[in-house]
Amino acid sequence: MSENVILRIVSKFLIPLILLFGLYVQAHGDYSPGGGFQAGVIFAAGFILYGLVFGLDELKRVVPLSTTIILMAFGVLLYTSVGYLTMFLGGLFLDYAHLAHSEKHGHHYGILLIELGVGITVASVVIAVYQIFTERATRDGG
Repeated sequence: MSENVILRIVSKFLIPLILLFGLYVQAHGDYSPGGGFQAGVIFAAGFILYGLVFGLDELKRVVPLSTTIILMAFGVLLYTSVGYLTMFLGGLFLDYAHLAHSEKHGHHYGILLIELGVGITVASVVIAVYQIFTERATRDGG
């Protein structure tokens, strides 16, 4: 954990901006470069910065490992649920055209939901990997 006051203050300013940028990339991923994977990594980077500056115990208080595991499962469930819903509505797996009254709107809703599932899964996996590796390194003295 860093005792540097300037680093703590700057990171408290930057972390919300990083998270906001991650949400921007998530929201605009279907129309511009980006999407769920990139947004998930950016979002996780904000939490990893928090863990680097304030310590692993503080990060675990904010985002417990059990929460990341639940979010991993939720993201995958959201992704697959959209696919099975399109099959239930008469299409193929991930055939977004069946999600709305028009094909264009269906594709838009489908991509947003799929990318949201990917973003949640990627962010939670990256945060969990950081937590597990950091805990092992500190426990083993590395």
